[in-house]
Amino acid sequence: MTRPAIKLFENLRTIGYVPFYLAVDRGEWAREGVDVAVTLSPSTDYTAQGLLDGATDVSWGGPMRVMMHHDSARKRGEDCPLVCFGQVVARDPFALVGREPNERFRYTDLKGLRVAVATEVPTPWMTFQDDLDRAGVALSDWTRAPDRTMAENVEALGRGEVDVILVFEPYADRAVTEHGGHVWHRFATRGDVGFTSFYTTRGFAERERETCRALVRGIGRSLRYLHAADPAEMAATVQPYFPELSAQALTRIIGTLRGAGLWARTPQFPPTAFVRLKSALLTGGLISHDIPYDLAVDADLSDTPIPTD
Repeated sequence: MTRPAIKLFENLRTIGYVPFYLAVDRGEWAREGVDVAVTLSPSTDYTAQGLLDGATDVSWGGPMRVMMHHDSARKRGEDCPLVCFGQVVARDPFALVGREPNERFRYTDLKGLRVAVATEVPTPWMTFQDDLDRAGVALSDWTRAPDRTMAENVEALGRGEVDVILVFEPYADRAVTEHGGHVWHRFATRGDVGFTSFYTTRGFAERERETCRALVRGIGRSLRYLHAADPAEMAATVQPYFPELSAQALTRIIGTLRGAGLWARTPQFPPTAFVRLKSALLTGGLISHDIPYDLAVDADLSDTPIPTD
């Protein structure tokens, strides 16, 4: 019998995707009888669009993109075929790093400060502005620094040009170890927001049901291993993906993110996580329609049982 072979888009290279890299390098999907050819998406904007263009069969990335496509389709009076399954990066990987120590951070502490925001992707700003609004902190209460890359913002923090930066790893770790910064807040404390999952077209999910279940089983095994393994062991496995990082830094970051609860325990994708993310996209104006959970998430696939062997 011929093994199924699929193309899978990686949204971008990030330490937050460690469970996916572990699944690839530990052969979890091959063990499930599926040949998965992983390629880096040409851009984060194209990761979802590539499914519609037939450039890939499945993608991993933020469900935010799926909601954006559903929102655009609604505006045109059309249906969107994209559907998510299998929550993997459950929580927000971003952090606020300040120049001075602040062990009892409150959002009101940002008033009057110069804050540099991550601009490479929309989700961190969407969730951050939603948190600020819920905390009663207006955008006019603080100064938003000129938009730059996260790498540039780390350097700006070191030069004293900004007071706080919004970054993910390894930039938070670099700001602390190389520039004397202090982690004020990790947004993972917000709880599950469905930050990263698989997504595909509903047609592929129905036509290749068992292949999609194999992806979920493989990532489920990877998550089980991730929550039990030594961070140094995992760092050694995924090191080729991050040649610019030392083994010590990668080990430290993986341990920190796991301790923050970044990665899901199972690939189940609960409605509460979807709604929490959707609320931030609505309040931030990234989408204008209330996208139903059942329309954008395939809960049956997400609930695929994970073998214990």
